[in-house]
Amino acid sequence: MSIKSLTPLEGRYGAITEPLEDYFSEWALIKYRIHVEVEWLITMASNPAFGEIREFTTEEIAFLRNIVNNFDETAALKIKEIERTTNHDVKAIEYFLRETLGTMSLSDILEFIHFACTSEDINNLSYALMLKHGIEKVWLPEAEKLIESVTTMAEEEKSIPMLAHTHGQSASPTTAGKELAVFVYRWNRQLKQLRSQEYLGKFNGAVGNFNAHSIAYPEIDWEAVSRTFVESLGLTFNPLTTQIESHDYVAETFHTLTRFNNILLDFDRDMWLYISLGYFKQKAVAGEVGSSTMPHKINPIDFENSEANLGLSDAILDHLANKLPISRLQRDLSDSSALRNIGTGIAHSLIAITYTLKGLRKTGVNREALAGDLNHAWEVLSEAVQTVMRKNGHANSYDKLKAITRGKGISEEDIKAFIKSVDLPEADKKRLLALTPAKYVGLAPELVNHIK
Repeated sequence: MSIKSLTPLEGRYGAITEPLEDYFSEWALIKYRIHVEVEWLITMASNPAFGEIREFTTEEIAFLRNIVNNFDETAALKIKEIERTTNHDVKAIEYFLRETLGTMSLSDILEFIHFACTSEDINNLSYALMLKHGIEKVWLPEAEKLIESVTTMAEEEKSIPMLAHTHGQSASPTTAGKELAVFVYRWNRQLKQLRSQEYLGKFNGAVGNFNAHSIAYPEIDWEAVSRTFVESLGLTFNPLTTQIESHDYVAETFHTLTRFNNILLDFDRDMWLYISLGYFKQKAVAGEVGSSTMPHKINPIDFENSEANLGLSDAILDHLANKLPISRLQRDLSDSSALRNIGTGIAHSLIAITYTLKGLRKTGVNREALAGDLNHAWEVLSEAVQTVMRKNGHANSYDKLKAITRGKGISEEDIKAFIKSVDLPEADKKRLLALTPAKYVGLAPELVNHIK
């Protein structure tokens, strides 16, 4: 972290985003490119159909893979130095490997480094692995922590009555836990889709037709070789592309992430409103300042911070999802610069998740405030009364309750007097007279079980 960092991702939020550096930095891109080049070399050497490249020894394979395993900043900077001459980032990888292997026992196979490859064969596989690993190893565990935290709250608070609000007005009561469970259920659907997401890869040359491949080795089943190689990397084989992999799966992934983000945004705003209503209270943290001039304040800044970062994340991911699947003819270079920002969109989402979790750790339900609001909202029982009346054949039940409750406050005595005045079966009348706003929560506590 540098105080002169251009963006808050490396500056203010650097401690949060640092784990993503192994997957989305320039260093990571170079490392993944070397990984793909090395594995392609090993794949060819392991296939007798490539008669001109010999089989590697166990030691040689270990040496090749250790170039990746031991890859460090010094090696990355060396490749960047080569790039200053080549003005081509993938060709710099090839020259680095030639130089690294040139004095070893592998000096006889140098011509097979980057054999039959276009740069996009290396790039698309690298980016697919970066995206897959970055999401699975960094973003997803944090998203799961968020869901686990809200799940715990939902289960603990599933029976705590709370006045609901539709259109900002008092509505039929619910429970605090059930309202939290709604978000858990929504998030889990998105994670289910994300976990089943395919990450596609292609390995078919300059325009996707295996042109050079089939001229050099016409007897090889190139589609089978390509499929086996791509799948060996843990990716899904795309058999039909132009020079570039079409990036549709990237759009799918980012659309899922933006849906997750938007559910989180909805959650942040609801938590902000619940805090504003006093339904949830924030814990005072020693040493923290809520306002520079108003000493009493504890502001919901963590949820606000999350909201801001979600907006940035959505803007970037939405742009990439819309831009990347579009490429002129067999390819243009605009995807190359755009792809370098995939980590930025994911980083802002990660920051948002982190701050929401931080806010949740300082927030708890305020039972007294919830009970107080419910006790001043006896009018919400009008729904229950008119529904039971309709069941028993009373005409214009809705209008009768509307006349005494719409836009008005109504007391416990008023609603009970009305119930007593209505001709109802004894069991129904008794049930309505025993009802309170706090008891009128329907199946809310049981509905929380859907998140288990």
